[in-house]
Amino acid sequence: MKQNYDVVVIGSGPGGLAAAIAAKRAGAHDVLIVERDVEPGGILQQCIHNGFGVEALKQDLTGPGYAQRFINEARALDVDVLLDSMVLDVTPQRRVTACGKQAGLVELDARAIVLSMGCRERTRAQIRIPGARPAGVYTAGTAQRWVNVEGYMPGRRFVILGSGDIGMIMARRLTFEGAQVERVLEIMPFLTGLNRNYVQCLLDFNIPLQLSHTVKRVLGNKRVEAVEAVQVDERWQPIPGTEEIIPCDTLLLSVGLIPENELSRQMGVRLDPVTGGPYVDEGFQTSAPGVFAAGNVVHVYDLVDWVTEAGLIAGRSAAEFALGKTGTQPAQRTCVTKAGENVRYVVPHRVDAEALTRGPVKLQMRVLRPMEEPVWVEARAGDDLIARHAERYARPGEMLSLDLPQKAYDTVRRAEILTVNVVRRKS
Repeated sequence: MKQNYDVVVIGSGPGGLAAAIAAKRAGAHDVLIVERDVEPGGILQQCIHNGFGVEALKQDLTGPGYAQRFINEARALDVDVLLDSMVLDVTPQRRVTACGKQAGLVELDARAIVLSMGCRERTRAQIRIPGARPAGVYTAGTAQRWVNVEGYMPGRRFVILGSGDIGMIMARRLTFEGAQVERVLEIMPFLTGLNRNYVQCLLDFNIPLQLSHTVKRVLGNKRVEAVEAVQVDERWQPIPGTEEIIPCDTLLLSVGLIPENELSRQMGVRLDPVTGGPYVDEGFQTSAPGVFAAGNVVHVYDLVDWVTEAGLIAGRSAAEFALGKTGTQPAQRTCVTKAGENVRYVVPHRVDAEALTRGPVKLQMRVLRPMEEPVWVEARAGDDLIARHAERYARPGEMLSLDLPQKAYDTVRRAEILTVNVVRRKS
């Protein structure tokens, strides 16, 4: 182990691997990945279904296959990897304290840091499901690891709460293993995952989806015996008389993901209360100089290819900072992005107009409510239209993007706020 590194990356999922590779390519000599698991790759190692790499690699790969491509490249570039080690502390001065089997307790000094810890699932306690506390209530990701990695089936008869992508994918996976998936319940009046997963994982296997429904209580003594489902109104309150008992032995939760930002909060990085991730600029630098963030630790992405893209940007930016090619302080004159009409949030949170001299800057966002009609995704500085992109529809479960063109440099440089809207496209 070395004491000093140009770039230290925390987490070896797709964002962390891409960041380390990009940092090396950009000229950083000493790059280290710290990973708490016993192998790199992050959550991809348990995602044995295909659909990874279609955009980034132009190939249709499984999760482990996609991860291995980047693991091999990181090794070929001589990126150091510290496995089975937990990061205990990160200071604003970029000192990293970690502990693990390989090196014991170590303290490392970094010229730049990339936070790439990913996200975690919401649990039963966080959504406050009433009822007994029997065995058989798990998050969908936990069940995914048991089935795909450990070879253990957590049950035979399932109800899945939440239409997130992991839940729908597990509905199909459990069906492959001979289990009965009774139905998927979703408290929102719309799908919260990708439409393609709804088609491929639920419709193709005749698994019912009930929107505006949730679990009112869990029934059972030592083991789940049934759940009581109920329809909810527009305020998510149970509608009396719509209760239904659904016999099952397992309840899986796919009710959202939370960016893993305990380290970020501990070191004083400013967090966005909407996304749960750090405020970042177009290079994914946080409010702490020299500290960058990549992937699902910033906001939850739909596709791993987009996580990789963000990791490449963050890693390149971190290397430029470490090598002194960019300033040691965030740009003082930046334009703040603002969520406008039917937009829940926008990332990045601020844009330096100088970044436009190197190419377009991509904004990414999610809408508040579905619009099943042609829409404009647009950015405005006051009354000035900066950029506009047409989409056939807009759904909360599918992230939208908009490129700020290089020709917008002068307007962005003068503007204080860029407002992003998703509005109906008139014929």
